[in-house]
Amino acid sequence: MKYFLMTIVLLALLTSSCSSDNGDNNTNQMDEEVESIDKTVNKKNVGDSANDLLIAENFQSLVVEIFYVEGYKPTNNTLSNFESFLSDRLHKPNGIQLELKMIASPGQDIYTISDIRAIEDEIRTFYNNGNELTVFGLFLDGAYSENTENGSVLGIAYRNTSFIIFEETVQSFSGQPLAPNITVLETTVLNHEFGHIMGMVNAGTEMQTNHQDVEHGRHCTNEDCLMYWTAETGEGLLNMINGGTIPTFDNLCLNDLQANGGK
Repeated sequence: MKYFLMTIVLLALLTSSCSSDNGDNNTNQMDEEVESIDKTVNKKNVGDSANDLLIAENFQSLVVEIFYVEGYKPTNNTLSNFESFLSDRLHKPNGIQLELKMIASPGQDIYTISDIRAIEDEIRTFYNNGNELTVFGLFLDGAYSENTENGSVLGIAYRNTSFIIFEETVQSFSGQPLAPNITVLETTVLNHEFGHIMGMVNAGTEMQTNHQDVEHGRHCTNEDCLMYWTAETGEGLLNMINGGTIPTFDNLCLNDLQANGGK
């Protein structure tokens, strides 16, 4: 919201700059302030901002800027579940805010991680500022370039404050016979990817007990835990979810988060 207000002020200054030298000076000053934002702090490795997310010492509030391609907006229940998930784990006394923004399709059937980073760099408007930490999320059409015949990737956390949900793929699995509803699938993938951003498993949030499934990267060995590796793939997720129940962190993952300052 701060950046939205800043944009309004900037437009007002530009409108008045033709009639006075003072307007030019003010505009230049505002341009310098916008350009002074250090975007590199939001372009680090996954898990590098885990502690800042979990505690309140450096950042008292969180804004999650969520873009979605037209026709691929997450359900209202998914967004409500996500807000509850964040509130349950993060110490952010000044609040947690979701900012939703619709975009046109980038027009690709397949996206590489380089494509995704380029899209973020073009459209992201919120970056860490003062005591406000920001996260970027994108619900995208199309599929991930690393999909295989045995595994369709549903989401990726790819920077310290960035994640993507392949919403078209998620919707395709929710439409299968006997599959969980779209909210259950969206919420599971969304929470799982944010779990990676919170440093799970052993990726910025130190393990208190060894429970990393090294064979599958930064995931938990407990097949009932939210951080089990199948939560990222459509085929695996359908087998993982029982009775439409959204998976949660197991005790080992919770112990890790709490030891790193989380709730």
